[in-house]
Amino acid sequence: MTATETVENYLDSNKVQFVHRKHEAAATAHQVAVKEHIPDHEVAKTVVFHAGSGFGMAVLPADCDIDFMELCNKLGTAKVRLATEEELAAIFPDSETGAMPPFGNLYAIPVFLDRRLAEDAVVIAFNAGTHRDVIYIGTEDYRRLVNPFVFSFSRCKAS
Repeated sequence: MTATETVENYLDSNKVQFVHRKHEAAATAHQVAVKEHIPDHEVAKTVVFHAGSGFGMAVLPADCDIDFMELCNKLGTAKVRLATEEELAAIFPDSETGAMPPFGNLYAIPVFLDRRLAEDAVVIAFNAGTHRDVIYIGTEDYRRLVNPFVFSFSRCKAS
């Protein structure tokens, strides 16, 4: 089963309304926003990292970057590094590299949701396992299903 099918089945089984759209391939969350004609702050960028005790998933707006010092402070660890492409392929065998959906709970990975995305977006869009599939869901539904840790760990880019 593909990641797109897994996410759609999960949303259906939890009776969550969503929209699934397809567009030309987009390699970055910003490119997804451009292809979908929506603001960057409504696109959830998924970043997988490794900290002292294992992997984690950071979910933040496309127009922001992770503040790794803040993430380290919140996690109580001295070092956080990005997951390698090989690690991503092993963790998310059903997804294209870099297009994993922000549902770490489906992969036994804790999810950390940036406060900006949690509080500012009513609906979020995200890659659903490919660089062409995008799913839109309500932010509250996302939070209810994933039960992420919510705190500030990003810096927004200047417009």
